[in-house]
Amino acid sequence: MFGYVTICKPELKVKDFEKYKAYYCGLCEELRERYGLGGQMTLTYDMTFLVLVLTSLYETPIREEAHRCRVHPVKRQRMVRSEVTAYAADMNLLLAWHHLKDDWKDDRKISSLAAGGVIRRKAERIAQKYRRQSRVFEAALGELARLEREKSTDIDRTAGCFGRLMEELFVWRKDAWEQTLRRMGFFLGKFIYIMDAYDDLEEDLAKGRYNPLRNLYTQTDYEKKAGDILCMMIGECSGAFEQLPCLQDIEILRNILYDGVWNRYRLIQKKKQEERDKNEQESL
Repeated sequence: MFGYVTICKPELKVKDFEKYKAYYCGLCEELRERYGLGGQMTLTYDMTFLVLVLTSLYETPIREEAHRCRVHPVKRQRMVRSEVTAYAADMNLLLAWHHLKDDWKDDRKISSLAAGGVIRRKAERIAQKYRRQSRVFEAALGELARLEREKSTDIDRTAGCFGRLMEELFVWRKDAWEQTLRRMGFFLGKFIYIMDAYDDLEEDLAKGRYNPLRNLYTQTDYEKKAGDILCMMIGECSGAFEQLPCLQDIEILRNILYDGVWNRYRLIQKKKQEERDKNEQESL
């Protein structure tokens, strides 16, 4: 479900792209050092965004490093890390563990059982350290699983479960910025869930799988309504973000929120237009 909160590279300055990549590589290195190869495999772009937001908001000191890695064994890669990077790495692994547990519980996926076993002990230690986040993650994902088993088409309820998860994730510290971060995380979570459903809809329908948008899809104005809902969610998220005093890396953050989150949506629209054009040519 993760992977939608990315940059729009063509609209980003070279220096900002290099900085973003350094944050991403820094999180990857943090995961490697803390949790080995299994930890690295849980890496997501979404957590890089979390690192950027919290590092900017709290102005945490950053350190720059250069390391070789499995992906880049020859040339040392620039890496940026802060205190937030360690938090994001922990959350990355904890969420991956919850996801793998749910996959095994719901679908009996052997691959999920095996992968979950690799990171289980490490994730359990993180859950003990971050009990507030872990309890909310488990409750939200449990409620979401129940709604999905019931084949609920109440998109507000289903997306709200993932929103509550992301809301808790964004609260690194309980302080003056807590409520604003909660609002930002909640609507970003809803956006991610709905975008994922929109992305998978046609394949889910073809294979007879659950998708919360299946009823909306039967309406003639489905595309407009889906687009409006997504715009509303990211609009609320961006509105909350603009209330935060973030100055550091602001161009990267705005690139992600106002442009990058739509990367997949644009690809889907392009594919649909190409299919329409193809059908029109074949009908001539």
